[in-house]
Amino acid sequence: MKIGFIGTGVMGAAIAGHFLDAGHSLTVFNRTKSKTDKLVAKGAVWAPTPEEVAEKSDVVFTMVGFPQDVEKVYFGKNGIFNGLSRDGITVDMTTSKPSLAEKISTYAAEHHFHALDAPVSGGDIGAKNAELTIMVGGEEKSYQKLLPLFKSISKKTNYFGKAGNGQHAKMVNQIMIAGTMTGLTEMLLYAQHAGLDEEKILATLSAGGAANWSMSNYVPRILKDDFTPGFFARHFLKDLRIALEEADRMGLDLRATATAKRLYEVMVDVKGLGNQGTQGLINIYKKD
Repeated sequence: MKIGFIGTGVMGAAIAGHFLDAGHSLTVFNRTKSKTDKLVAKGAVWAPTPEEVAEKSDVVFTMVGFPQDVEKVYFGKNGIFNGLSRDGITVDMTTSKPSLAEKISTYAAEHHFHALDAPVSGGDIGAKNAELTIMVGGEEKSYQKLLPLFKSISKKTNYFGKAGNGQHAKMVNQIMIAGTMTGLTEMLLYAQHAGLDEEKILATLSAGGAANWSMSNYVPRILKDDFTPGFFARHFLKDLRIALEEADRMGLDLRATATAKRLYEVMVDVKGLGNQGTQGLINIYKKD
């Protein structure tokens, strides 16, 4: 299959690499061209605009940073919809606004294209190991057609129905992670100040009811002072803001998630640590 991939950051490059390894034709674009170098060295073709990626592809995957980036990549002057052929399929894996996913889907249908919103969970590790969880919304026929591609990069893929529902499912995921990130941060601080062996604490909690993916994957990094991003904190803050906007629209008062958002605002907006991984939340507790 002729695949296009736009957004070859930490996770996107790994996902695109799996498609290339599986023998698919791959055309890539990233605003910072050097981030596509390894893929090009393996056989991918660089295109200078999203439009030209679309011209060379049957299906175009996107994984960019923020909703405004998605909007530009799809609807901009040199955007995907200017180059996509009739019956071409787009798959936005960015965590973005459900309303934007609906807008993309509506435009696609009106112009004889097809669109899916398919955000993922699993971070850099899940992307590298092809063990992501994928949450899909949009046309079911397109979902079924691309299911073999989804299965090649994931350990679990679920279809949630109409356009935007993949993004809603990802908001549910991020609400859950918000609680685990604040919990693992504060349990570790408590353990440190109580003089407990941190490695033993991690082993103990991982064997009991407190076990969770975030703790198992991020606490070892924290103990090594490794705050490189498996998932950027600034992107996680964006996700929490979207989740709370959607919750407000539905009349929900998600107080714990709002607290997590405020903590990540301190990390990103006050401390300027948005380019650290989400595990860098622990750094807001350190005295300057």
